[in-house]
Parts: sequence; structure tokens; C-alpha cells
Amino acid sequence: MPQMLPGAGDSLSPLQYARHVKLLNLDHVAIAVADLDAAIAGYRERYRVEPIYRERVESQGVEEAMIPVGGSFVQLLEPLGPETPVGRFLSKNGEGLHHVAYAVVSIEDALAHLAGTGARLIDTEPRIGGRGTRIAFVHPADLGGTLIELVELSDD
Repeated sequence: MPQMLPGAGDSLSPLQYARHVKLLNLDHVAIAVADLDAAIAGYRERYRVEPIYRERVESQGVEEAMIPVGGSFVQLLEPLGPETPVGRFLSKNGEGLHHVAYAVVSIEDALAHLAGTGARLIDTEPRIGGRGTRIAFVHPADLGGTLIELVELSDD
């Protein structure tokens, strides 16, 4: 029988729980691609899915498409140029998993908590990402070698 971890059985309200654990849900998994149109066509043909968002995010140096999967998304990222973060990632690693994004209730609370634990943050302040969301990144060297994005839930 699996062992219950401390805090997992606590009787907290949903909001208290969300603020307590900091990670509420998997928002998206981001995949770097060389050709966004070809990647969308591949997902359409093989999995019969369509993006519900597609936008150019100049501040991130990408054009992105968000494909809904359950309550989360697959985010396809095409760099706007070779010197953007995703462009450098593609030249070094090729196409594939770029980052994992978690939804949080309050990005300020999450960043303060992470800073207080000594986490290696790329962003100490939130910035605007795709879909107009407030986001922040945690360096891959901080934990497990994976780039982590925090995405604040919105009321929209």
C-alpha cells in the first residue's frame, strides 16, 4: 500500500491547499519545433486535435500554438529567430520537450516561496506570456534538469 505523505491528507479548503502546495495543476507541456505549421498538421493528422490559441509572443521570441488536452495544453513553440531562447535550444538539442508549466494561484506567492527556499530563479518578477498570462521561469539547474514555468491562473 502506498505511503501517505505529510500534508496530503490535511483538511484544507481548496484555496488554502492551492496556496499551500504552490502547484495547482499542469498548465502545459512545451515542445520546441522548427516548423509550427508542420507540427500543427502532424498533431491534427495523428491525434485529431486543433489548437485553440495561436499567437506570436515577441517578448518570448516565439510563435506558439496551444492544443487542449484534458484540462491542460500541449504548447508548440517555433522560435522567431536563431538567437532567441527557443532558437538556441533547437540548435543545441533539436526538436523536443522544452519546458513544463504549472498553474499557480498567485505567482507572487509562488516566487516568494521559491526564493525563500533558495531556488534558482530566471525571473524574480512575473512577466506577460502567451494568452496574456502572468508567468515566471525557474532555471533547469534548480531541480531535476527541467525548465519550469509558473503560470498564474486568471479569472478569464
